[in-house]
Amino acid sequence: MRRRTWVVGLMAGLGLFVIASTPAAADKTTDASQADATKPATTKPAKPAVIAVYNLRGELKDGPPTLAISLDMEASQSLFKLLQRFRKIEKDDEVKAVVLSISDLALGWGQMQELRQAILGLRAAKKDVYCYLEEAGPAVYLLATAASRICVVPTGDIALMGMHVEQTYFKGLMDKIGIEADIEHMGDFKGAGEPFTRTGPSEEAKRMIEWLVKDLFEQMVETVSQGRGLPADKVRSLIDQGPFNARQALDAKLVDHAIYADELAEALRDRYGDDAKFVQNYGADKKAQLDLSSPFAIFKLLGESASKGKPSAKACVAVVYLDGMIITGKTEQSPFGDAGAVGSTSLRHALAKAAADKSVKAVVLRVNSPGGSATASDIIWRAANELGKEKPFVVSMGNVAASGGYYVSAGARAIFADHGTLTGSIGVVTGKLVTKGLWDWVGISFHETTMGQNADLFNSNRRFDDRQRAIVRQQLEMIYKEFTDRVMTGRGNKLKKELSELAGGRVFTGRQAEANGLVDRLGGLQDAIAYAAKQAKLSEAEYEVRVLPEPQNFMDLFLRSLTGQEEQDEGVDVALTTDTPWTLQLPFVQELLPALKKLDPERAKAILRSLLRIELLGREHMLLALPCEISIR
Repeated sequence: MRRRTWVVGLMAGLGLFVIASTPAAADKTTDASQADATKPATTKPAKPAVIAVYNLRGELKDGPPTLAISLDMEASQSLFKLLQRFRKIEKDDEVKAVVLSISDLALGWGQMQELRQAILGLRAAKKDVYCYLEEAGPAVYLLATAASRICVVPTGDIALMGMHVEQTYFKGLMDKIGIEADIEHMGDFKGAGEPFTRTGPSEEAKRMIEWLVKDLFEQMVETVSQGRGLPADKVRSLIDQGPFNARQALDAKLVDHAIYADELAEALRDRYGDDAKFVQNYGADKKAQLDLSSPFAIFKLLGESASKGKPSAKACVAVVYLDGMIITGKTEQSPFGDAGAVGSTSLRHALAKAAADKSVKAVVLRVNSPGGSATASDIIWRAANELGKEKPFVVSMGNVAASGGYYVSAGARAIFADHGTLTGSIGVVTGKLVTKGLWDWVGISFHETTMGQNADLFNSNRRFDDRQRAIVRQQLEMIYKEFTDRVMTGRGNKLKKELSELAGGRVFTGRQAEANGLVDRLGGLQDAIAYAAKQAKLSEAEYEVRVLPEPQNFMDLFLRSLTGQEEQDEGVDVALTTDTPWTLQLPFVQELLPALKKLDPERAKAILRSLLRIELLGREHMLLALPCEISIR
């Protein structure tokens, strides 16, 4: 194999350190065109072959960017955009191969399965897919097993070691600072308050985690077995031997090549021709360029943003994203990153707009949410239900669509979930934080004057008394009944068991949910879109996919930030700054989390999400929330 130093420079410029994939013989979509990259082709194509190159790193966002032009130079990548580009490749005969470069990619279990399905779609369209890994954790390696060939740097490693799940508990910390949580819940498995009242899981929580982890582990074994053409028992044995360095992974047939990036580049040129074109981020929109040497460059950028044309009037399937904790009011977005909470007002407006738009023939609600406010969830459910009376309404579940995330989905014509989606959690939780111990410790006291028997129901100085607890329980029971009624209305004749056996806060994987009738089909966003189009009697050539609400125009955002003008139509509050929740202003959070985010980012994320849940409990009182933050490794 001859060296080409200029190719080395090209590949370095492309960032070609790619993710790994399965051997061609292991998948039904494989054909003779998917040969070993190290063997030269016998003939060259009439036109130069195109090799699409994608660099996947950092956090993978579920939906598209919320701004048409972002100021964030390190903007997170979008699963939605990536799936769109893969579909474009399927139809382009000039693209002969796809190279996926993965470096420190953070993706959820459902996202991994969505991408994996998309890679198999590329192979079915006769595209070779090569993955080059520096190192791979379980989720990244499982993603790689869908590809034609898996390559790993000779000094890299494959961390296929099984599944490790962690739950976060705060009672010990709260005891130290004098805070107590007084929590009530409906459903024996609805343990959303446990992180704040216990130092470990209840027996019900243990049982639930065990059935979730068992099914996810079996999915891991099945994925590796199918992708690598290895018996399931062999895969289980290998998992117990992990992790693997590059040589060990080769010997175990977990990867195909231990190879450096320049050697892979040479092999690809040998296979597809010296004139093969490497296209970075194939299918991406051209980025707006900001000339920092010109004082007028920002006005040019704003002008380009303002001149964006109106959306096409072609028939479409609209995709509406519910990505984050559910709250009442407006979704708050920032040009520097998402707020991580979705407002019921914003979603209601988006769904109403989709219902009123005659060019929108069907709607897919993409749900990636652990739930949140009971009131907000019901508002979104109602808007979705009204939409479903006008046109086909389908739900696609992402990494998690539980509690409030399931509530808003229950009335859909069809619910799609990935095998590893976490869903269900039909239950309600409420409570308050008792902070008297903290104030006593710092020497602050409060004098109370109360008019009205229940005026101090959520007073933070004491726990609920018996009379107050009875009131809270009554409220819980009413909301729980409302929740189960919504499920029975939307899913009653589809459920495979009595609802009492599926509710009570129980969480299921997508595969378990499908077996129990909580969801209709196993599949990703593209499957849900195709189903919705079919329900609307649209052929593939007749429709486009449109995201609602549409990305914000930067000029409008900029002017609103200067004038304080509200966005009336969309119900979306886009601000250059947002208030930081009080939980994130605590001294230990300010001091500890920045370091923890570098040392242990997964735990840091779990802690942040839990703290935001405490914040929401103080605002909303009644929550439809996933029982606990689950970190899967």
